[in-house]
Amino acid sequence: MDRWKGRVALVTGASIGIGAAICKALVQHGMKVVGCARNVEKIEKLAAECQSAGHSGTLVPYKCDLSNEEEILSMFSAIKTLHQGVDVCINNAGLAHSESLLNGKTDGWRTMIDLNVIALSICTREAYQSMKERKVDDGHIININSMSGHRVVFSADTHFYSATKYAVTALTEGLRQELREAKTHIRATCISPGIVETEFAFRLHSLHPEKAAATYNSMKCLEAVDIASAVTYVLGTPPHVHIGDVQMRPVEQVS
Repeated sequence: MDRWKGRVALVTGASIGIGAAICKALVQHGMKVVGCARNVEKIEKLAAECQSAGHSGTLVPYKCDLSNEEEILSMFSAIKTLHQGVDVCINNAGLAHSESLLNGKTDGWRTMIDLNVIALSICTREAYQSMKERKVDDGHIININSMSGHRVVFSADTHFYSATKYAVTALTEGLRQELREAKTHIRATCISPGIVETEFAFRLHSLHPEKAAATYNSMKCLEAVDIASAVTYVLGTPPHVHIGDVQMRPVEQVS
């Protein structure tokens, strides 16, 4: 990770869970991290904790609604002005609504598409353009995907969500191919975790929190720090090594 010291990373969905853990890990390795979310209070608190701990990097909170393209473009413009540009883009923001294919609400489907697919694609495009403009040839774009992007489980609650994550799998491989066609050494990676104990399931099952609790109590789940470790592992590989996808589950997870 030494070569990333002082470089700039953007982490979306940085206020809680996996995003917050990734921010902390990158700051510990000396990176300048822009952490964005709609609510930045928790990011501001994490930034203060990182500073107090004496980490060599810095965490810069940035308020951004990723469902609004203008806000995303403004964020990249601000990063360019304040930090020259993005060297690493980690598309972590994502959500699931319990909207089945037969009875789901269109608004819920659209919200998942807008954040999990469209916002990710906009951030990817803008990050690449930032790298290209500055002739950065060793950048990295990492999409926090899901095992739901590789198999469909028998649960109507997550079928549409799974479709958005299959899209992320396709987008990441398509990105890899386009980067090769562009004769660049910028890398593109998916990290696809199974069950991670965060607020995710409680938001998915907001009307039935007992379902989320039962999921997390049924096994020793992955923790957010495990995903952050996977991110630093991927970033830390030699520049000639390309890791396309990291699939990771709790040992006890069956599906």
